[in-house]
Amino acid sequence: MRGVRGFTLIELVITVALIALLAALAAPVAETVVRRGKEQELKAALMQIRDAIDAYKDAADQGRIAKAATDSGYPPNLEVLVGGVIDKSSAGGAKIYFLRRVPRDPFGDASLQPAQTWLLRGSDSPPDAPSAGKDVFDVRSMSDGKALDGSNYREW
Repeated sequence: MRGVRGFTLIELVITVALIALLAALAAPVAETVVRRGKEQELKAALMQIRDAIDAYKDAADQGRIAKAATDSGYPPNLEVLVGGVIDKSSAGGAKIYFLRRVPRDPFGDASLQPAQTWLLRGSDSPPDAPSAGKDVFDVRSMSDGKALDGSNYREW
């Protein structure tokens, strides 16, 4: 009779150890890839919101949006960018929309509404001490984390 062929215990232990070693080496790389993806989402969301704020300001400066003489021309909140405003230059009273939806801060609290995941800076707030105001001049991430390049997410 032929002997029974199979793997020895030592071969199985070595195989499992090699797989565990490869998994341990791959975990930090996978974590970095996920973090880099979130950072790209954050950059894209900031650009999208800032472009919408600038478009709102341009429309206000062109007289297409009703505003008081004391208003800065910036949107009062982020929801206005999604809800739209009446275009004064349209005879039919059409609305101008600046965003389809407010993007969520990928590093923000998932239990909050997307507009609540951002720190807002009003136009009357100095750049070295940004704070919310009567309008939205800029947005920042609420995250205290550091990016892969060493910068703070709040400074983006």
